[in-house]
Amino acid sequence: MTIFLKFIKYLPPELAHSLSLISLKILHNLLILKFFYKKPKPKPFSFLNLSFNNKLGTAAGLDKNGDYIDCLGALGFGFLEVGTVTPLPQNGNIKPRIFRVFDENAVINRLGFNNKGIDHLLNNLKNRSYDGIVGVNIGANKNSKDGQRIEDYLICINKIHKYADYITVNISSPNTPGLRDLQSAKNISQLIDRIDKEIKSLNYLKPIFLKISPDESQSTILNIVEKIDNSSFSGLIATNTTIEKTLLKNVIFHDIEGGLSGMPLFNKSTEMIAYIKTISPEIPIIGVGGVISNADYQAKLDAGANIVQLYTGFIIKGPSIINDILSK
Repeated sequence: MTIFLKFIKYLPPELAHSLSLISLKILHNLLILKFFYKKPKPKPFSFLNLSFNNKLGTAAGLDKNGDYIDCLGALGFGFLEVGTVTPLPQNGNIKPRIFRVFDENAVINRLGFNNKGIDHLLNNLKNRSYDGIVGVNIGANKNSKDGQRIEDYLICINKIHKYADYITVNISSPNTPGLRDLQSAKNISQLIDRIDKEIKSLNYLKPIFLKISPDESQSTILNIVEKIDNSSFSGLIATNTTIEKTLLKNVIFHDIEGGLSGMPLFNKSTEMIAYIKTISPEIPIIGVGGVISNADYQAKLDAGANIVQLYTGFIIKGPSIINDILSK
């Protein structure tokens, strides 16, 4: 496994990502994954009336289309989040659109919600064998404008609400122009009100989260938290990637467009969790951003996260990171 990880680092990022997941799926389908990897012992607990095997899960982006639910679940994650998915399939932004900064445990991506569409993901949700928690992260199509963006979220909710253990509304990706505008005071009220009505009409009783940006002002976050506290939303996912490239030591990457994830994001995202808890101590939070080690994982929990996700850490370290984090 270690030799394989060293090899794929020399491949183009998206090819490396696909090859890694396809290889994992093959090993799982051949029933030999256990010979290459021993998954951690379960540490079951309950959160928002859902039963988790442990507090560590995957963040959206790792498995955009739900094509790898069963093999990722076999690694011992406590939960999975698939997506971001949009109503219609879309190719995303022009390549190259992923830039790895290995010496800083970081990645910059400007993928732009490339995915196969909600219907493809829905089929994978229906046919999964994995019996753990699977959340679905939903977004808006790039070509949708103004009110149609909110309609995109409603379309996705309608299609997947029966098959998702929780839903995440992603309004914080920096790679779809104008998407983060939904976090403004006027737009967030409209978005939450519309989704509120929709989930009530569907009698959707499972958790629904809003995924926020680490780049918003405290006043914007305060307004969002107040809106969430007075809605049917369960809580927040803090945070998405940052556009603040100066967090990287290597100045070569400072002018690259896209969202920065990995170790340089850790402090900023963790501080956001802590700030949210000062506003609303009881609000449920899924913490994500820069988790590379057990210490990072524990720091997210200590800051106020109830459960934790990782993405870039998994890309950099491979499946061994799960045991590294959960065995302590």
